[in-house]
Formats: sequence, C-alpha cells, structure tokens
Amino acid sequence: MDRSFLKDKKRIVVKIGTSTITHTSTGNLNLGKLERLVRMLTDIRNQDKEVVVVSSGAIGAGRKALGIKERPKTLSVKQACAAVGQARLMMIYQKLFAEYNQTIAQILITKRIMLNEISKANAENTFAELLHMEVIPIVNENDPISTDQIQEENFGDNDTLSANVAELVKADLLILLSDINGLYTDDPRTNKNAKLIPYVDHIDAALESMAKGADSNYGTGGMTTKIAAAKIAAEAGVDMVIANGEHLSNISRILNGEEIGTLFKAM
Repeated sequence: MDRSFLKDKKRIVVKIGTSTITHTSTGNLNLGKLERLVRMLTDIRNQDKEVVVVSSGAIGAGRKALGIKERPKTLSVKQACAAVGQARLMMIYQKLFAEYNQTIAQILITKRIMLNEISKANAENTFAELLHMEVIPIVNENDPISTDQIQEENFGDNDTLSANVAELVKADLLILLSDINGLYTDDPRTNKNAKLIPYVDHIDAALESMAKGADSNYGTGGMTTKIAAAKIAAEAGVDMVIANGEHLSNISRILNGEEIGTLFKAM
C-alpha cells in the first residue's frame, strides 16, 4: 500500500517502549539513544508538526537506581520504583530537550482520568494548549498512585495508554516503537518462517491469535497490547504504525511515507 499520505500527518503521538531507551543487557537507560531520540523529535517539531510522547521506562529506571536487579513482584515496590524512576527519566528528558531549546511538559495520567468526562475534558484542554504553545508533552501512566498499568495486562507498557492519548488529542498518527519490526504471522524469535504483515485494514479473531505476550525482563507489553491499542486507534480514526525502536530513524522514515513496520489503517 502506498504510504505517501503519512507525509501529511501533522499531530503525531510517539510511544517509546522500555526496550527502545534501555540497554537490553542491563536495563540501564541508554543515554546515547535517548539523545538521538530527543534530537529526532525536536526536528519533527521544527517541521511544524505537533508531537506527543508516551514514554515507558520509569519502573525500569527506578529499579536500577535503587539497585533492584529483578523485576519487582509486589505492588508497593513497583510503585516505589516508578516514583524514583519517573523523576530520573524526566530529569534526563529535560536536560536533553533543553540542548535543542525545546520546551517539554510532563503529564501523568491514570485510567480514571480517561473514564471521567470532566477530567478527560480538562486533560484534552491542557494538551491542546500545550501543543498550541509548541510544547512537547511527555506522558506516562501515574504508576506511583495508580495500579491500572502495573496490574492489568491490557494496559501494559503504555501501549493502550498511547492509543487513548492519541484519541484524546485527536492525533493523525500513532507510532508504537518496540523491540520488534511489526506484526508477524507468528513470533519471529521462535519461528524463522514467520512473515511480517505490512498492512492491516481490519482486526479480526485470526489476527488477534497472532499476538504474542511479552518476553522482556524490563518491559511489560507484548503484541497483545499493541493489537488492543490498534483497535482503539482505528475506532478513533487514528492511523497506527508498529515499528522497531532499535533504529530511531524509523520515525522519520515512517513520516516520509516509507514502508516501515506494520500500518494499521483507521476505520
């Protein structure tokens, strides 16, 4: 399918998976990739496009700062890691974006905000004003006080949250950066014959059966949560692309209309 229409997208939500901004071997933040990511996002903003970032990585960053080697199992420890990690992550984002004279804002969202009409309207107005001011909002689930993302698989690793944010801000495009090239007919890490599906125009039971759970020690979202995000985005009229975050140039290549990853076409 010709993707040249993606060049005209003006309001873009970019979801950054934990695997994209951490070293796989240690779980520590990958500062080199974060710097390249920030430069890329700022350059997109400089093209008069509006950018919203949904960033994972808070719990992983917190657990490394606290010296916790294994993924926490208790809710209180997860929330403590999120509280420490979110501050650390935003400090790094602030310093890197400042190098390019780009103003950012932090927005912490709970699922309750998305379900309450008044709170949702207030959040929508805040996003609209920030984007009008040419600010890049950086969004995360408010893990220290919310249990939705930490406990529920269908709200895992900010995939579903990013789709809800895309709907909230009336985005033109949602880009999910993960540790896989897109949606495959089977898990390519275990089946060498798995084929990449470049284009999806509707989601049915057969497609959902292809989704695989997470196997990362640092992230929590697998392909199942990405399919759930694609459903939300499609129903909201937002096109969505799943692409590999290992190569950050994929962001600009997607916006240039190249066939990167899997494109889920909006309804």
